[in-house]
Amino acid sequence: MMELPQLFLSPFALLLTTLFLIGIVKIVPYVNLAYFTWKKKGIPYLPDSWSSFIAGWKLFTGHLSIVDYSNYIYNYFPDAKYVGISEFGGPAILLRDPEIIKDITVKSFEHFPDHRIFVDEEVEPLFCKNVFALRGDRWKEMRNTLSPSFTASKMKFMFELISKCSSDFVDYLVEHPEICLSIEAKQAFRRYTNDVIATAAFGINVNSMKDQNNEFYTRGVEASLFGGILVMLKIMFLRFYPRVSKLIGLSLFPSATSKFFKTIVGETIEAREKHGIIRPDMIHLLMQARDKESSHKMTLDDIVSQAFIFFFAGFDTSATLMCFVAHELAVNRDIQDRLREEVEQHLSEENDTISYESLSKMVYMDMVISETLRKYPPAPSIDRLCVRDYELPPSQPGYKSIIVKSNDAMIIPVYGLHHDPKYFPNPQKFDPERFSDENKDNILPCTYLPFGHGPRKCIGNRFVLMETKLLIARLLQKFILKTTEKTVEPVVFDKREFALKPVGGFWISLEKRKT
Repeated sequence: MMELPQLFLSPFALLLTTLFLIGIVKIVPYVNLAYFTWKKKGIPYLPDSWSSFIAGWKLFTGHLSIVDYSNYIYNYFPDAKYVGISEFGGPAILLRDPEIIKDITVKSFEHFPDHRIFVDEEVEPLFCKNVFALRGDRWKEMRNTLSPSFTASKMKFMFELISKCSSDFVDYLVEHPEICLSIEAKQAFRRYTNDVIATAAFGINVNSMKDQNNEFYTRGVEASLFGGILVMLKIMFLRFYPRVSKLIGLSLFPSATSKFFKTIVGETIEAREKHGIIRPDMIHLLMQARDKESSHKMTLDDIVSQAFIFFFAGFDTSATLMCFVAHELAVNRDIQDRLREEVEQHLSEENDTISYESLSKMVYMDMVISETLRKYPPAPSIDRLCVRDYELPPSQPGYKSIIVKSNDAMIIPVYGLHHDPKYFPNPQKFDPERFSDENKDNILPCTYLPFGHGPRKCIGNRFVLMETKLLIARLLQKFILKTTEKTVEPVVFDKREFALKPVGGFWISLEKRKT
C-alpha cells in the first residue's frame, strides 16, 4: 500500500482537511436552499443556484473581477424587476427596479432597516459595534448620536482642519518635483486621507508625507488589506465557525491594529477629561453620548468602533475616489482645463484662498465628482436585510408576487444601475454634463446611489465630498495632471480585489504649472 506523504499526516494538515470538509458540508445545503427557494417561489433566477455560486466562487478566487460579476448577475434577466440569486452560499434577491428599491430603502424602511453582518460581535467588536453594523434600536441611537458630526455647520468647522491637510500635502508635492514625474496616486492620496481622519476624528495632527512610516498610517494600511482569497477565507471561517474563531483568537483585523486604535481613543478621552479639553469632533460627541442615560450604555469599545469605522471607510475608499477623479482628469484634458478655470475663478474672488463658501459654489467640480461616483461607485452593491414579512410585486409578466421573509437579503446592484444604458446612455463615457443643472433632474430616482439611499445612507458622504473637492482644487491650482506610460485607459479592473481598483495601480504625472 502506498504511504501518504508526511505533510498530510501532520496535525495541522488534518485540521485543515477536516475544516475544509466541514465547510463543504455546510456550504452545499446553503446553495441547494437558494436553488429550491427560488424554484419554489417561482421567480426568475439564474439557471440554477450553482451558476451564481460558481460566478461567486470565480470572484472569490480572483478569476472574475467585481465588475464582470456585477454585470453578469445584473444583465442576466434584463427585463425582470428582481432576480433570485445565491450569494455567500445563501439565497438573496437582486433588485433591479428603481421603484422597488425606493420602497425598500425609504417607504418600507421599517421592513428592511439592517445590513447583513458576517462576523459575530463577540469575535470582532471593533467592526461589529459601529453604526454601519448595528441593528434595530442600537443603530437608531448611534445614528442619532453621530449625525450632528456631519451637519453643514460641523463641515464648515472642520473645513479649516481639512484645508490645512490638503495644503500640507500639495505643498510637499510642489517641494519634491522628482516624485511627481510618475506617481502612484493611491499610495499618495491615502496619506492625505490618513491625515484628514486623524485630525477630524481623533484630534491628532499627522503629516504622512513627511513622516512616511507614522503608526497611524501603517495601521491604516494593515486594516485596509481586504483583497485576495486569504482574507475572504478568513471572513468565511469567521462566519461559519464563530466559536472556534473566538477560541483560537482569530479576528478580522490584526490584534495589534485593534489594540492601537483602542489605546489611541482611550488616551485621547483620558487627556480630554483630565485637562478639560473640548474639541467639537467625533470623539467629543461620543464622550457626550457615553455620559447620557440610555437603554444601551456606551462603552469604550463602542466609542472605539465608531471612530474606527470612520477611519476604515475614509482611509481607503475616499482615496480611491480621488484616484479615479485624478485619472479621468488626466485622460480628459478638456474637462481638466474647464475645471481648473472654475477653481481659479473662485480663487481670485477669495484672494487666492479656497474657503468653505467658494468650494460650495464650484458647480462643475460637483458635476465631475458626481460623474466619477457614477462610473466608479465606492460600493458596487449594497444590501438590506428583511426583518418583517413584505410583499414584492410580480417580477415580470407571467410571474406572481412573492412574500419576502425575515432574514431574506436584498441586494441593490449599484454598479449595474450606474452602467445601465436605460438610465445613463453610453455609460462607459465620462461625461460630467449628466449632472448639470439642466440634466440632473432627469436622472431617475434610485438609479444613482453612490452613498446608498434612505435612513441607512452613508452618514459621512458630505465629509468625503468636501475632502475630495479640496484636494482636487489644490492639485489643479499647482499642477497639470497627465497620463504616463503606466496609465491604463480604459481601466482594467483587478480580479484580486473586491473593490474597483485598476490592474497595476493609479499612475499619473503631475507637471508643475508656471504661474
